Amino acid sequence: MRRFLFIIIILAAVGILVFIFMRAGFIKTVSSEELKNSIEIVDFESMWVEKLYQSWPQKLILVPAIRFKVKNLTDEPLKYINFNANFRFKDDYENLGDNFLAAIRNEPVIPGEISEPILMKSNYGVEGKTLETFKNNPSWKTVMVKLYAQSKGSQYILIGEWEISKKIDFEEPEPVGDRKIKKDEEQK
Repeated sequence: MRRFLFIIIILAAVGILVFIFMRAGFIKTVSSEELKNSIEIVDFESMWVEKLYQSWPQKLILVPAIRFKVKNLTDEPLKYINFNANFRFKDDYENLGDNFLAAIRNEPVIPGEISEPILMKSNYGVEGKTLETFKNNPSWKTVMVKLYAQSKGSQYILIGEWEISKKIDFEEPEPVGDRKIKKDEEQK
């Protein structure tokens, strides 16, 4: 019982110290408005990428993905920004999948500069047999993505919502037998 009481006292003391440090300005949090005004999404592109491919039995799973860069609009280095992407079929309320990424961490983005590309892909997608089954599918549903950002204790803010393009960033490897035939033809 004494051990339990000791743990409660320690947790309460830590909570009080954190509250005091935040009020004194030692621990700076970012408001949602400050975060929204400090970043800009540039070079945004959407696509479908491979999650799983196997040649026998034929199986291909493609997932929606986005790639973007972040521009720092402030006069201080940007660090500690988390992104959350929620993918869903258009006009559907359930998520198809999501992705959480602590994207900007070790390398801060200098004021006015642009980050390295950030790739976020859904953890769930659509299954087919080959790449052609996706390209020629008349019932291909439109997928939407909502991108949220959060930093240093701020609430998550909605950065934007986009439609995922039908571009597929995947190429099926050539069958093993076809490689040998092509090589023989090139040598002639």
